[in-house]
Amino acid sequence: MLQNKDIESQKINSTAQCINDSSLQYRPNNNLKYLVVGILFGIVFVKAEVISWFRIQEMFRLQSFHMYGVIGSAVIVGMISVFLIKKFNIKTIHGEKIVISPKKFNKGQIYGGLIFGLGWALTGACPGPLFAQIGTGATVIAITLLSAVAGTWFYGFLRDKLPH
Repeated sequence: MLQNKDIESQKINSTAQCINDSSLQYRPNNNLKYLVVGILFGIVFVKAEVISWFRIQEMFRLQSFHMYGVIGSAVIVGMISVFLIKKFNIKTIHGEKIVISPKKFNKGQIYGGLIFGLGWALTGACPGPLFAQIGTGATVIAITLLSAVAGTWFYGFLRDKLPH
């Protein structure tokens, strides 16, 4: 049976965006591991040509399977990971439970996906490789980064007024 504190916590979490927020306190230098992983991830993106504007254009023109293979592999790895997390009740490295909440479909996801895809096709960049593209010297992508930040802010500003 849930206690009042648990019920109150669930009410707060039902309106929160991140239900997996950690209650643990971390030192700032703990984030260094994420910096290292991010740099390695960027190197993999560069070597796999995932950040190549040319490869992205090939994908949207249906001229090459390269990007579809990369994206498909990522989807399969994600599906297997979620399955294993649920099946074996895997916890974080700090012992906290991982909660994967059910997602409700709405038509706004279609509109958002279309806008996202259009932006991706026009700029040759999606949020994943933006920093890697800038890191390789494609500094014009900084405009895309600023646009992504502005779009995220704008959504946050309008979020309460939008039908969810």
